[in-house]
Amino acid sequence: MSKVATLLRKGKKALGDLELLKSLQAEIRFELSNDLYKNEIGSLGDFVIDWNSPHSKDIVMRKKCESGEEIAVSALLGEGTFVEDNMYPKEADMKVCIKKNGLRSILQFDCKVLEAQNKIDFHIQNAYYLKSAADLGSSVYKGPVFSDLDPALQQELKQYLISRGIKNNLTAYILHHIHHKEQDQYIKWLQKLEAMVTLS
Repeated sequence: MSKVATLLRKGKKALGDLELLKSLQAEIRFELSNDLYKNEIGSLGDFVIDWNSPHSKDIVMRKKCESGEEIAVSALLGEGTFVEDNMYPKEADMKVCIKKNGLRSILQFDCKVLEAQNKIDFHIQNAYYLKSAADLGSSVYKGPVFSDLDPALQQELKQYLISRGIKNNLTAYILHHIHHKEQDQYIKWLQKLEAMVTLS
């Protein structure tokens, strides 16, 4: 009787694994056939990619201007936006750091990159002045709450970034690229699960 029970348990487990395998394969096929981000849009402009590991969620780009000014941009996907039961494409969290030639101080802008009304744009959330890269501690005063600034000053700070290459083409590239990167990582994760289930 115990041999029959053991065989039944193994049979149930094999059936469960087969259903899981079918579900994984269906999800992989769906994701491969519905890759909305496979064709790159936008452009890097004068920026070059400094970091884009297939194992991390972020991307880092740099640019050195003729004046010696250095600009670093890093981005990763933020949370998805839900309206009623629909999930919209995720926003990107973008940091822009600007360092002037010969100075240790850094201007850091925390931004959101989002798509609205078929246009990709960015909004500044915070603008910080850091005396040096070492001044990242939480007790250091970095600046006021950005939304408390005069709207004209907020707009001028955005124009400051635009004049340094943080334009629609770059933000479109960033948002599209990191969505595609996340899609690739998700498919690879599904394929690893599929391989593991197949072995069992």
